[in-house]
Amino acid sequence: MIESSAAPSIAQNKPPVILSLIGDTPLVEITQFDTGPCQLFLKLENQNPGGSIKDRIALSMIEAAEADGKLEPGGTVVEATAGNTGLGLALVAGAKGYREYYQDMAARLAQEIPGGFYVNQFGNPANPLAHERTTGPEIWEQMRHDVDAIVVGVGSGGTLTGLGRFFNRVKPRRGIEMLLADPTGSILYEYVKTGKLLESGSWAVEGIGEDFIPEIADMSLVTDAFEIDDEESFATARELLRKEGIFGGSSTGTLVAGALRYCREQTKAKRVVSLVPDTGNKYLSKMYNDFWMAEQGFIHRPPHGDLSDLISHRYEAGEVITVGPHDSLLTAFKRMRDSDVSQLPVVDQNGRAIGIIDESDLLVKVHRSPSHFNDPVENAMTDRLETLPPNAKIKDLLDVFDRGRVAIVMEDDKFLGLITRTDLLSYLRLHMPRSATAPEREFV
Repeated sequence: MIESSAAPSIAQNKPPVILSLIGDTPLVEITQFDTGPCQLFLKLENQNPGGSIKDRIALSMIEAAEADGKLEPGGTVVEATAGNTGLGLALVAGAKGYREYYQDMAARLAQEIPGGFYVNQFGNPANPLAHERTTGPEIWEQMRHDVDAIVVGVGSGGTLTGLGRFFNRVKPRRGIEMLLADPTGSILYEYVKTGKLLESGSWAVEGIGEDFIPEIADMSLVTDAFEIDDEESFATARELLRKEGIFGGSSTGTLVAGALRYCREQTKAKRVVSLVPDTGNKYLSKMYNDFWMAEQGFIHRPPHGDLSDLISHRYEAGEVITVGPHDSLLTAFKRMRDSDVSQLPVVDQNGRAIGIIDESDLLVKVHRSPSHFNDPVENAMTDRLETLPPNAKIKDLLDVFDRGRVAIVMEDDKFLGLITRTDLLSYLRLHMPRSATAPEREFV
């Protein structure tokens, strides 16, 4: 690991102590990936106190507003964001005693609220200045003045512009390549490649990619660009955690995937730097959740060509939350609550599904006397099961749903899993035609 460029002296800091922890983040070399002839280093911006690189610009923009007299004690910080910039602004504003407010009508609200200050990260020059004054110099010192390429993403454009300006000063122009990693669907990749502004698409990676050119984004600084789709971004971020122990957000996957592509294309050794823009703790229910990944089509299971393909949580893989017939109703309730589900299959010791219990069954049993929470599940469960074999047809499944039931898929006496309406809809969405002329895929 390459240590921080300088250990902050808390005693000398004028801001509150928490703000003194912004910046001076570590830089590490990743060693468990194929980087071709290159060395690839990551600056861990997820180590900022608010969990992202946006802490830097939040502090810079607020302190610039204070210096310009645009923000005075007791004022309100207003910004149109619900992402990492909002978290960073909340951190800095809270530490400095300002109220913070953000929503779509930010500019108008800032004018209407007495003492309001509209941050406007997309047009605020203090945004790139934060990276020009702090992130860039830190990288330069940590890399011992030996850097060949830097891979960034563009959300507001502050990182690109600030780093580009700094490295253009310390090395001749084009001495350090500034490379863009951009999500598929964003317009920025195509703009770098062709100079054309096309219609944007959609993407699931958060924090980077745009459908317009941000005011502060100096795209002339970009040497080349890489287009990374959601699936590659998520897979790379998960692999980074598994191999290197680095817990980054979805944009981390995009940047690292772009950096790896660049490294593997090289024929000479180069020292390449990219970023871990934020921590992965905000993505636990999405990118780091196998079930969400499968539902979105980012994890591919071997198809069977029958109803078992619709089962999102498979019993044999240990993915189904179940309850036993002799477990208490309290146990059933706790498992429903902890797993955020409203029903549980009841499975005996031989692995056979013998019933199902839902919230309604619990309420019927305990609403008059909560002591019945101690009763066994078998006293409240429904044993009239709607079972289907894997080779059943779609009509059979719809008939089960029409009766207000959940389909239990059984292969002989072997319980495979449940199928809900949501499972069917998710499956159909993933298999919808990619174009108007593509043939419909006939379901089982």
